[in-house]
Amino acid sequence: MSTKTPPGFRLAAATGIHRGDRQYQQDQIAVFAHPRQPGWVMALVADGMGGKSGGRKAADQVVLTARQLFERFSPDDEDAGDLLRQLVTEAHLMIKLTAISTEEEPHSTIAAFIVGTDRRCHWIHTGDSRIYLFRGPNMLNRTLDHSFVQRLVDEGQITEAEAAVHPQSNLLTGCLGTVQEPEPASAVIDALEIGDALMCCSDGLWHYFNPREIGTVLHSLPPREAAELLINKARQRARGAGDNLSLAIVRVEARP
Repeated sequence: MSTKTPPGFRLAAATGIHRGDRQYQQDQIAVFAHPRQPGWVMALVADGMGGKSGGRKAADQVVLTARQLFERFSPDDEDAGDLLRQLVTEAHLMIKLTAISTEEEPHSTIAAFIVGTDRRCHWIHTGDSRIYLFRGPNMLNRTLDHSFVQRLVDEGQITEAEAAVHPQSNLLTGCLGTVQEPEPASAVIDALEIGDALMCCSDGLWHYFNPREIGTVLHSLPPREAAELLINKARQRARGAGDNLSLAIVRVEARP
């Protein structure tokens, strides 16, 4: 997928998703090109939780809400950051309503970003799905997980390496659909450059890579091939015990 933009660059995008070694697929991934404004793209991942069907329903609700809001979005009159905050609020509410009607306990992470013709990137997340920004092979920024082990890292009690193998690494401190209101983290990157690559992904993918490995793949391969390689390598490293995994890549490229 690619979308042309007026200021001499284009956005190339790809997605990838795999059930891993789980019985059910509860991840959802999407990249939307704006239906009326060329050059505006939204990408997101939602990692659902809550039983064999509850988690998928929650993730589906995140994607559905994102599509509806982005199709109505007017970049000339509205702020992309406000749209993402509205997405978190509305998806959280819809997941809670689903829980009431189905007597399930669906929850979901969200990691979403918007890139536009102004070459700015707005992102938002809650949970342990991540967004990365790479310039060349080097990571410039990434989201910090809303998780128990990330809190331990922040407090200096454990290292990043120890967090990766911690027995409570899947314990979240924030996500959508919970009793308490989500407290998403957001950021704005003011000036993307040609060659910059953004990736959002679930923990089933990032768990198996360090940032340098991801950056090298995104820098050296087009988005589609990069997505395929990362999924295949994650599956190898999981050794038959892998979670659902999903990713979306958006790269800023020079227009031919």
